[in-house]
Amino acid sequence: MNLIAAVDRNWAIGKAGRELVNIPEDKKFSVRKRRARWLSWDEDIWESAGGNGTGGRTNIVLSENPGFAPKNTIVCRSFEETKEELAKYPTEDIYIIGGGSIYKQFLSLCDTAHITKVDYKYDADTYFPNLDKLSEWEIKETSEEKTYFDMIYEFVRYSRKK
Repeated sequence: MNLIAAVDRNWAIGKAGRELVNIPEDKKFSVRKRRARWLSWDEDIWESAGGNGTGGRTNIVLSENPGFAPKNTIVCRSFEETKEELAKYPTEDIYIIGGGSIYKQFLSLCDTAHITKVDYKYDADTYFPNLDKLSEWEIKETSEEKTYFDMIYEFVRYSRKK
């Protein structure tokens, strides 16, 4: 399985259920990676994305809210149920796209992480596990440094060590 996240210098990813940054090239990169794939995310991230998922893809949302039942979406009510649903699809085509609790629950099942690293420290309340400090992960590829207005960022691909 794969995961995609944008993190700041402290591996922060969000505040109050919202992403910290909106970089157009990061969004394009993320969409390219997720094209015709199976996606797993939580209800907060689903809502912050407009509540309509991503067209042409199977959207799997983990939500314990019994009233949450969007159209054309597979809703799972627990980690185990989500894991069972994801087992139906090729693991290399599955992308975990957040939020924080989803990343923490599914990180051990993933073997590739596509991380956009933003060179800034944001005020945040949600963090991604720091892959640089986890011995089972290694950097496989890093893009050149990029800028968006005054924001500096890079794309980094991590792989789980075999």
